[in-house]
Amino acid sequence: MNINQAFEILKNAGGIHSARLITENTKNFSKIKLWHICRQLRHMVPVAKIIHQKWFYGLKFYTNKYTLDPRPDTETLVTAVISDCIENKNYRILDLGTGTGCILAALVKNIHGTSGIGIDKSWHAVLIARKNMRDLKLTLKTKIIKDDFNSGKKIKEQFDIIVSNPPYIATGDTRVNDAAMHDPAMALFAKNNGLAAYQSIAKNARKWIKNGGNIYLEIGIGQESDVLKIFENENWKFIRCEKDLAGINRVLVFQK
Repeated sequence: MNINQAFEILKNAGGIHSARLITENTKNFSKIKLWHICRQLRHMVPVAKIIHQKWFYGLKFYTNKYTLDPRPDTETLVTAVISDCIENKNYRILDLGTGTGCILAALVKNIHGTSGIGIDKSWHAVLIARKNMRDLKLTLKTKIIKDDFNSGKKIKEQFDIIVSNPPYIATGDTRVNDAAMHDPAMALFAKNNGLAAYQSIAKNARKWIKNGGNIYLEIGIGQESDVLKIFENENWKFIRCEKDLAGINRVLVFQK
């Protein structure tokens, strides 16, 4: 089957944008493979999960069903960190719940002299993040380990910066779109109305950051007041809020 035939079939299954991305990133189409892809599209599987790649902050990342696909909203977090960093300072960064490693990799690539550690409680995510660091030639500047920010037993140092895009959707929330349901549940949902991860981070992260260090957190829509209260109750100093491209409050910055 030639590429033009495959494109038309894919367009009918998932639209022209999806068809273009898939044909640009897939070399050969057998009838069985094409049928399988069309079936995935009709079941609202994101194209990134089909071609196993997603671009984030100008970098290409491998992704699959075990990791949250990098999203444009999270670029707001990366930009917030970069804007605060000064030249010629070798920052150490800790990424809590690293997933694909996209946040840590984007920061290390864009802030000269920066290095860091990413942790995730999923072994699958750890392996994928390590693969992405290898592909981006960042293995000498980054380390990915299996750990949980509820305990952080393997975190043995204090960092200049902590970043996190934790799970923040309330367990049982039915407003999640069909595409997101193909991401791992542990990367999406949190107890206590979506606030459990923030409560854990606010409590534990103080021992992982240097005095005067900043923590940058992605938040869900309408969560700013709740997250602010959680961190202020743990004696974090609120610095500012950053909006995403849609004008939604997306990132909160606190200081130890």
